[in-house]
Amino acid sequence: MQTHAQESRGELIELVSQSFLGTPYQANTLIGSATEPEKLVVDFNGVDCFTLLDYVHALSQSSNKADFLDQLVKTRYKNGKVSFVNRKHFFTDWFASQPRNARDVTAEISLNAKVIHKQLNLKADGGRFIPGIGVVERDITYIPAQALDQKALDAIRTGDYIGIYSKLDVLDVSHVGIAIRKGDQLYYRNTPSLQRNRKVADTPFMDYMHNKPGIVVLRAL
Repeated sequence: MQTHAQESRGELIELVSQSFLGTPYQANTLIGSATEPEKLVVDFNGVDCFTLLDYVHALSQSSNKADFLDQLVKTRYKNGKVSFVNRKHFFTDWFASQPRNARDVTAEISLNAKVIHKQLNLKADGGRFIPGIGVVERDITYIPAQALDQKALDAIRTGDYIGIYSKLDVLDVSHVGIAIRKGDQLYYRNTPSLQRNRKVADTPFMDYMHNKPGIVVLRAL
């Protein structure tokens, strides 16, 4: 059962994310790597799919600028410590690492959800997909695209964070966005990196899911 607080949280995420519609896609805005010190970056002029969620999540919990910066650190970094190693590099870090941003509701959305064990960041040759951080052993729950029936779609709420499941062993998801309901229609608010018009936009959810393998659904705390 959806509580009023959960409904209001989702509506707030929808409202905050609405202000980013039309914002251009911009990759590599974060500063920090295995060899470069991490800096707390705030740049609303250009976002990728993950920084969009960072900003929306932090803003939706903030009352002023100082509070926003504090919330952004908690959203983007494990244990609230700004460093490249502590950055939440994976979507599933949002529920698996402290402080938690969301809970994993994928299995609640569909009884057909599947679980696969992955060694995130471990390449087939033994190297690292993201240099400078370790291997993350994690069970990933996802809903295969063919299992996205009407019952599952109806269980997705406005403001839910949706990751596109990745078939690659090194990744949990390949893309992230926000579920938005407009009447009876479900949309995917996201920052497309491969389309010609690369700006934050709303795409009919099932149109976006064409040829995608599945989804992971998180719900903001």
